[in-house]
Amino acid sequence: MGLTDGSTSGRAAPAAPFAGDALTLPLEGERRDYEGQDLDPADVAADPIKQVRAWLRAAREAGIFEPEAMTLSTVGEDGRPSSRYVLLRGLDDRGLTFFTNYESAKGRALARHPYAALTFGWLVLHRAVRVEGEVEKLPPEESDAYFATRPRGAQLGAWASPQSAVIGGRDELDRALAEAEARFDGVEVPRPAHWGGFLVRPDRVELWQGRLNRLHDRLRYVRDGDRWRIERLAP
Repeated sequence: MGLTDGSTSGRAAPAAPFAGDALTLPLEGERRDYEGQDLDPADVAADPIKQVRAWLRAAREAGIFEPEAMTLSTVGEDGRPSSRYVLLRGLDDRGLTFFTNYESAKGRALARHPYAALTFGWLVLHRAVRVEGEVEKLPPEESDAYFATRPRGAQLGAWASPQSAVIGGRDELDRALAEAEARFDGVEVPRPAHWGGFLVRPDRVELWQGRLNRLHDRLRYVRDGDRWRIERLAP
């Protein structure tokens, strides 16, 4: 059975959600139009970092849960793309920072191919941001400083979890956590050498603002030497 475009006029009623082994979902909910504000080059900051910071602030004020959540996309050794959520933990003139296990799948991918794409989606505001750029590890002292601010449980978890490795069961993590708790009992938990921050230095940043009739506004910042050039893209 083919999927419809959301209109049932003159057509048979859609099948029940489960038909045999297949799962069919009605798509009516996807036919929503956007009523976002306009997005004009004259109204945005000349520096994309400042503009992203302004939109992030608006997302927080709108009550969006964890607006710092962003999709990180990398390319593996086999050339296949991979995406996952991470949390933005720094935004300054250099770029955007996040922290992870350097031996995880994303850490290994970035070691081989130090380029990444980031995507924020604040769809309640009909907004999204895409970032592309080169990636480098943060200096150890910056990773140390951030690690020291983490809750103790998260610090111990960084020692206990062999992130992205196959494990036999949850009990392995429980034992590893208990070992870490015993190892650092009564002392501060140091940052593991395999855990730290990455900095994404953007060379392209795109702003997306939803508009009526799918004629969305898209502005792209492109790094041009020490400056940024702003381009309007067709939706």
